[in-house]
Amino acid sequence: MTCDTNIDAKVKRLNRIAGQVRGIGKMIEEGRYCMDILTQMQAVKSALAKVESEVLKDHAASCVAEAIASGDEGQQRAKFNELVELMERQRR
Repeated sequence: MTCDTNIDAKVKRLNRIAGQVRGIGKMIEEGRYCMDILTQMQAVKSALAKVESEVLKDHAASCVAEAIASGDEGQQRAKFNELVELMERQRR
């Protein structure tokens, strides 16, 4: 099952992020000022967090909602456990 809301917008954002990452690599190669590099790295992390949030919202609105609507407790539990496992991995 995929969360396919606004695919084009997400792909465009990710492509922009990929460009930013390449730019950071070039900055490092050029020996640019560390604070400028760190500022760009923070921007990448923020942009990636926004895409992650969108994907999570889509997951809740589609995959989780479908599991709830199905009435299948096993499917509901599986979707809940997926989210819990993801959050646990983030803490490590």
